[in-house]
Amino acid sequence: MDFFLLQVQSAVDTLTKATTPPVAPKQLHLIDLIISAGWIMIPLLLLSALTVYVFAERWMAIKKAAQVDDNFMNIIRDNILSGNVTAARNFARNTNNPVGRMIDKGIQRIGKPIDAINFSMENVAELELFKLQRNVNALSIVSKIAPIFGFVGTLVGLMQLFFNINATGDYELSTIAGGIYTKLISSIAGLVIGLIAYLFHNILESQIDKIANKLEAAAADFLDVLQEPTR
Repeated sequence: MDFFLLQVQSAVDTLTKATTPPVAPKQLHLIDLIISAGWIMIPLLLLSALTVYVFAERWMAIKKAAQVDDNFMNIIRDNILSGNVTAARNFARNTNNPVGRMIDKGIQRIGKPIDAINFSMENVAELELFKLQRNVNALSIVSKIAPIFGFVGTLVGLMQLFFNINATGDYELSTIAGGIYTKLISSIAGLVIGLIAYLFHNILESQIDKIANKLEAAAADFLDVLQEPTR
């Protein structure tokens, strides 16, 4: 009789398992992950906001500074060679970009030795490049400290996790695994923010280098114009 009852119970258990739908895995939402990572996500979010702001602001400023008319130096050359220095200076002054301001300084120094003119234009070019590089180094700093913040958050979280396990004696694998993956979120976030900041920094630096090349080319063309005979 007992054997028969055991068989019936086994059949019931098998049928129950077969008819019970599988439990769907819990979906991970970004907001839930950020909240579960803890307080360390606050400085990481601030660093990400700083990264986006600095890149957007500097990108617009650099793009505006890089807009130089292809005929700019041709117009300057024609005015200077025809003896109309005032028109050349007015045109350079009204050109609101680093190249225009550098050439304007060179026109102001016409009549002085070539070396003095070149030195004055180099000073203006350095000042213009310094203005363009304002706050760009902040991206380099973020690219270095964001991963560190992430690792610190992970280590602090793991310390808290193991302290709680030691205090409660709860050694279940699900508890340990759940605690570890949530604490790794800060490390991943820090690495991603650092990578983005590094890429943004290199993009802006490459654009500034292009403007520096334009300044050097314009300065060389201007000095060549000064050494040509007037018409």
